[in-house]
Amino acid sequence: MDMRRVAAVVLAVVVMAAVPAVAAASVLTWHACATQQEPTAECATVEVPIDRTRPEPGSAQLALARLPALDPAHRIGSLLVNPGGPGGSGVGFVQFGGLASPDLAPLRQRFDIVGFDPRGDWFSTPRITCDAATLFDPALDRFPSTRAGFDALAAHNRKAGADCLARTGPLLANADTQSAAEDIETIRAALGEPRISWLGLSYGTELGAIYASKHPDRVRAMVLDGAVDHARPLRQAILEEAAATEDALVRFAGWCRGSADCALHGQDVLRFYDDVVARAARGTIWSGDLGRPATADEVSAGVYNHLYIRDEWPALGKALAAAGGEFPDARALTERNQFLTPIYGAYRAIGCHDFPAPFTGPADMGFMAGLLRTAAPHSWRYSEFWDLTSGCVGWPVPAKNPPQPHPVHGAPPILVVGGAHDPATPLSWARGLAASIDRAALLTRDDDGHTGLFNSACARAAEVGYLVSGVVPGLGAACR
Repeated sequence: MDMRRVAAVVLAVVVMAAVPAVAAASVLTWHACATQQEPTAECATVEVPIDRTRPEPGSAQLALARLPALDPAHRIGSLLVNPGGPGGSGVGFVQFGGLASPDLAPLRQRFDIVGFDPRGDWFSTPRITCDAATLFDPALDRFPSTRAGFDALAAHNRKAGADCLARTGPLLANADTQSAAEDIETIRAALGEPRISWLGLSYGTELGAIYASKHPDRVRAMVLDGAVDHARPLRQAILEEAAATEDALVRFAGWCRGSADCALHGQDVLRFYDDVVARAARGTIWSGDLGRPATADEVSAGVYNHLYIRDEWPALGKALAAAGGEFPDARALTERNQFLTPIYGAYRAIGCHDFPAPFTGPADMGFMAGLLRTAAPHSWRYSEFWDLTSGCVGWPVPAKNPPQPHPVHGAPPILVVGGAHDPATPLSWARGLAASIDRAALLTRDDDGHTGLFNSACARAAEVGYLVSGVVPGLGAACR
């Protein structure tokens, strides 16, 4: 979820009065980006208020990157993209080849591809800044069942949140997705577009759906791939997401056991995985990348990260084999340790606005942890929604956007994409999100990995065809 994973305009009332029905021309100043893989990429910034209800907190600068349409004579308009998170960089996604697949060539031809970093993220300023060592303590028990353990978790998160607030300033209290959705409207007006097209992945589906609920008449077409259903009861979402992660791990283990392409071919892969995690819990698996023993949570998180992309399964087999070998080294599992990346502060801060901890105390959290182990007997040490919500216990910043319905009425048909074996966003979430959107079409995938865009040629073709034509696939559309 992934990633997963926001700004504003001039003051709420002023903005609603000031945005014209159709902006005549772009007010953005585009220039060559400082670094990029895409040679035609252009960069710009747009200013938004940190808090639309009062001017005192000041403004933020949102970073944008654009790839102009390669066929300007047949240009449809601007396609805004969000790669997930919360905390993912749309600027980086556009600049460094996120849409470089040949399957997506029609999008490059017909649209200006626009990526942006939501408020607090990456190249937008001010950026959500936290001390990694304060935010993540590898020795912390994230599954407390005693009052002392629960209080220690809350105290740690309270201290980490206070550190983030001191380093970031007032933006931290306004980094929720509802604020981010209004920032999209600012970007649309600055681009001079009467309507926008949208491609949102994972967290980008929540962001896009909230924008569509607020501004349905400003949507031309919208793909929500790897859907997050923000209306879902949080306890239910935690268990559904944990079960989805377990399902993906079991499917990987079945493939690995039966495929010569896997370094653990022929072995009981789930037992091997359990043994590696247990050894990590005892502190006996070294990580050359971290320079210390890897924790069980870190090993489990590393496996989870590799489950996102089906093509990475052979690499996951090698990484697990190395972690469980005679001289175990979890380097390949921990080298992308999300707990220590720059994105993790934004991930935590935005996540605690949108998905605050639902636990009432240690007994309740212990009860939920027991249900989690039942839903995910192998992978329970790391599931994304448990990591997120346990990190919000004691978080000092009040949540501005807790789970709630965001029904969409009056927008053109929107395409929701969900995977039956997605490790991060269960298919039930896609069904729930589609049910909240008038005239939505649901495309289901039976294959593996998180999002169709990154794992399914069939889904990519359907998404491209819809974004170009505006015509959604028919009832019961599926990629098998």
